[in-house]
Amino acid sequence: MAGLRPSTFEIPTGELRDIVRRSREVVLLAAVTGAITGLFVRFFEYFVAEVLFEQLIHGPWYLGIVMPGLGLVASAILLQTLGNGASPATSDEYLRAFHDPEYPLRPRAFWGRITAAVSTLGSGGAMGLEGPSMYAGSAFGAMIQRRLPTAFRGADHRTLLVAGAAAGVAAIFKAPATGAIFALEVPYRDQMARRMLLPALVASASGYLVFVFLSNTEPIFSFEEENRIASFGYRDLIGAVLIGVFCAFGARMFSRAIRWGKAFTLQPVVWRVFVAASALGVVFLIGRVLTGESITLGSGFEVFFWLGEEHHLLLLVAVFFLRMAATTFTLAGGGVGGVFIPLVVGGAIVGRAVGDLVDPLDPTLYVLLGIAAFLGAGYRVPLAAVMFVAESTGQPGFIVPALFAAVAAELVMGDVSVTTFQRTPEQDR
Repeated sequence: MAGLRPSTFEIPTGELRDIVRRSREVVLLAAVTGAITGLFVRFFEYFVAEVLFEQLIHGPWYLGIVMPGLGLVASAILLQTLGNGASPATSDEYLRAFHDPEYPLRPRAFWGRITAAVSTLGSGGAMGLEGPSMYAGSAFGAMIQRRLPTAFRGADHRTLLVAGAAAGVAAIFKAPATGAIFALEVPYRDQMARRMLLPALVASASGYLVFVFLSNTEPIFSFEEENRIASFGYRDLIGAVLIGVFCAFGARMFSRAIRWGKAFTLQPVVWRVFVAASALGVVFLIGRVLTGESITLGSGFEVFFWLGEEHHLLLLVAVFFLRMAATTFTLAGGGVGGVFIPLVVGGAIVGRAVGDLVDPLDPTLYVLLGIAAFLGAGYRVPLAAVMFVAESTGQPGFIVPALFAAVAAELVMGDVSVTTFQRTPEQDR
């Protein structure tokens, strides 16, 4: 029988011990990377959201006219000086480093981008904290792996890069499974980076645990009704498909606007900051007149409270375009932040609009389905989007209709994405 055994199954004892030892080291270092990332993200979120942005949102309303523009000015200065001319990219930096082993995540550019993110987001820029969080985690992972060549001899250069990115997303959203899936799914279209699954899961878990130890375990979205149980009917599944179609068209517009904003950052810095700051002031005033609230400031979590009230369909459409414009001009002015949450907000608005038509008595389900469809279509991450809805609401019962919405949006979306650094399986080969 021994003679019939294929030689490819014969692993020398020393080599087997080396594989086991290296696997343990990968898991341990992934956990350390996740813990460091979780600690950093918690302090980053506290300073930006709970110190700077809280003072802005609760201060005099007219500050919303000038503060986002001043934040762009400070961001441009920080990127040019502290960052040594670094670009405002965050999530795209992770994707570039993932696909190019020679692409460096330099410490000076890192600190330039992080301080610029504090300036952009703390002053009301319409972008999310998840971009800098993901970038920070991937940078930490890459730095650790570069300094441990012996432990990773023969290992993939992206192992801790992916682990850190997963931990950053997991921490900022308090959603460990979402962090792992997003970090693995976003580099490709129609494919996942499966080989880094174990370190991504470990880092997500450790990053999440450190973050919630310093904050809390409450889901980032909650319902007014206590102990609400997710429920849906066949009509809701049809509504989910309808939401997926509308969200795909919305995400296509959003993606093109984001790409225009990124291209505009190549303009001379004084000109682009002036145009973006002026446009943000106008967008803020329009939103203030229409809603009476500072609806265009910040990543958009305040929009969810606004969506809890009754609004005319045309007003929902107007707020959707105002939020898209605010994010686009923040990005065009060189602001540093993520577009994950702006996509979430856009999907929530579209979902609420469709929900008012399909089931006006209970639009909550449709808001969440819009989030899954719009996020999945915009970033081309349907699995991560569905998991995000389940984890961020504490309602896993929404997974089935969310899958319908995400698949419908994915089919209609085509090849459009908010990032140009994703690859298809054919390009990777």
